[in-house]
Amino acid sequence: MRETNWLKLESGSDIRGIAIADNEQDIELTEEVVEKIGRSFAFWLGDKLDIETNNLEIGIGHDSRLSADKLSQSLSTGIRSAGADTYFTGLASTPAMFMSTVFASYNYDGAVMITASHLPSDKNGFKFFTKEGGLEKADIQEILKLAARNDFRSVNRTGQDFKIDLMEDYSNHLKNLVRANLNEEVDQEKPLKGFKVILDAGNGSGGFFVDKILKPLGADTEGSQFLEPDGNFPNHPPNPEDKEAMASIQGAVKVTNADLGIIFDTDVDRAAVVDGDGNSINRNKLIALASAIVLEENPGSTIVTDSVTSVGLNKFIEEKLGGKHHRFKRGYKNVINEAIRLEQEGIKAPLAIETSGHAALKENYFLDDGAYLVAKILIKMANLATEGIKLKSLIEDLEEANIKKEFRMDIDLEDYKDYGQQVIDDLKEYVTKIPGWKLAPNNYQGVRISTGGNDWFLLRMSLHDPVLVLNIECDLDKDLNQTLTEIKEFLNRYNAIKSIGF
Repeated sequence: MRETNWLKLESGSDIRGIAIADNEQDIELTEEVVEKIGRSFAFWLGDKLDIETNNLEIGIGHDSRLSADKLSQSLSTGIRSAGADTYFTGLASTPAMFMSTVFASYNYDGAVMITASHLPSDKNGFKFFTKEGGLEKADIQEILKLAARNDFRSVNRTGQDFKIDLMEDYSNHLKNLVRANLNEEVDQEKPLKGFKVILDAGNGSGGFFVDKILKPLGADTEGSQFLEPDGNFPNHPPNPEDKEAMASIQGAVKVTNADLGIIFDTDVDRAAVVDGDGNSINRNKLIALASAIVLEENPGSTIVTDSVTSVGLNKFIEEKLGGKHHRFKRGYKNVINEAIRLEQEGIKAPLAIETSGHAALKENYFLDDGAYLVAKILIKMANLATEGIKLKSLIEDLEEANIKKEFRMDIDLEDYKDYGQQVIDDLKEYVTKIPGWKLAPNNYQGVRISTGGNDWFLLRMSLHDPVLVLNIECDLDKDLNQTLTEIKEFLNRYNAIKSIGF
């Protein structure tokens, strides 16, 4: 039997690995491995909460992946072997699984979502929650080390397995949110009556949003697509950042003449929308829209974003909306933790949002929840309609660069992190020799360079891979070509950097 490389399964604040393969020897999330992960999580959680594992209650849910049922059974077996009870909801969203730890009628000690987000269908993984939120990278490493040691203390019982209908209660939670925040002029029971709102669930677990939320709120949802869960993801990648996926929902909005299109990723912790003209509202536009909504409710507060947001977005948040823009590191967990840190220092930071579509609001436990963000957008759409105003008007002053590019370059070294950091440090010196280039302030990740006007680029290390990532925005092709020429001349000094694709 192949020896398990346990720490290889750590992926940031999640566990991920190969769950399906033609050759069984290639499968990383085997039955035995997953049982040990479940058992380790139960003992880790019991120790953290100072509760005997016999008294723990842990929720389990999954997205539409083909390996979901098998992994659910193995995970439950492992958790129950530690003495804890499991509560299985079946198909669920990641945000709903967290809410099972705080809903009064559930109040579980912990929860696990079986998902690998937008990764290919052969992958799967686990996201873990306590009442404090998602686990950190260090927690995941501790759980995996426990599993690797395989030295568990004995317990005097095997936990029981119960079935629950969490998604019904989670859906009611979102409907109540919408109805509680409507203007008096809006139909309080069916605020979306007269609106055509369609959903693209990407064959993930977000299809519930149509029947359980949009229709009860009065929306015409005819034309919604790919609502059936299918782990083969036969229509397009379940990812709002994917061009094919976004083009699909844009096309559906145009064909059906919808007022709003919604698209979720597989496990519904990310979302994007499309306006009635078929224009995508994602990345900088989604951040701008969310900021407009949040800053109206929290004037002058700080919006925390990741490192690749545009100059135009900064102007929009600070000059148009009167807020403060805190551009931090790439990675949704980094952005969320930074907002929490600011709040602890007395700085109001009600929204942490990444260009990928992860959006976490303080009012919602700083939980990155795509469905919650969409609910906030639906509220705003219904309220604005009483004044004859459309959603797109909220972001019409956002300046957007004409050209947006991302390039990824492999580092062919074992010790790639130190090498990549040296490249970034050297670039800071190189920049001083290029007329018109200057370091942007507050570089929390990599190095960001202003190249004139609203043009900029950012060179950073990938969060998980031996890859340097170059993001660049500008308005003119000639400026793009000139900037890329300078960057390529700089990068050609480094023999370990491969595949410079520009």
